Amino acid sequence: MTPASFQNAYPRDLLARYGLAAATALLGARLVRNDASGVRVGRIVELEAYAGPDDMASHARFGRTSRNAVMFGPPGHAYVYLVYGMYDCLNVVIEPSGRAAALLVRSIEPLEGVDLMRHAREERAAGRARGRADRRNASVEDAARADTARQRVAALPAARLASGPGLVCAAFSIGREDGGADLCDPASPLHLELAAPGDSPLERAYGPRIGIGYAPEPWLGMPWRVWAAGNPAVSGPRTRR
Repeated sequence: MTPASFQNAYPRDLLARYGLAAATALLGARLVRNDASGVRVGRIVELEAYAGPDDMASHARFGRTSRNAVMFGPPGHAYVYLVYGMYDCLNVVIEPSGRAAALLVRSIEPLEGVDLMRHAREERAAGRARGRADRRNASVEDAARADTARQRVAALPAARLASGPGLVCAAFSIGREDGGADLCDPASPLHLELAAPGDSPLERAYGPRIGIGYAPEPWLGMPWRVWAAGNPAVSGPRTRR
């Protein structure tokens, strides 16, 4: 009998599609982290599509670099990068090899392993507070800030634990060491799976991408963000614009 994980493995050919077609197909699929800490599973409820070098909002606009090289490879691999010197972001490479396109995973609806996600978020938040403290000479007040950061995450509704690109990576313990991981390989600790038969259907909505004010038109207004309308885990505007 074929193991369930192999039955549910996300098909690479769905990610070989172009731009928004790949994003539309991936919305509602599952992201899975299965490692020594346990199993974390969430449903993808918000994505943004980034095209090749012509897309002035894409990292590929600079051509191939050591940072974005994985984007130029085959679809289904993870492209993880750091923004603002603080937040890792997970992207799924799409389109045929050489096209340098990817989908930014903006938000995840937690399904399994919520306690693990919350703990990871708490530790990440406390770690940032401690990091700031270390640069200023740690004090009792700095330790209190770390505790406050933990408490703030502890009070969050489950739906908000992975609501935003940086929070997806924090909740799933994704870092740049995961860059290049084959997300279509069910044996990979970090991988994608098809939606389960019992998952409720999603109403898809489309609008412009977020946080790309540096990009000129028409790229700024391209409706290449897709999300699950009305889902509380969505990070950006939840109504069509």
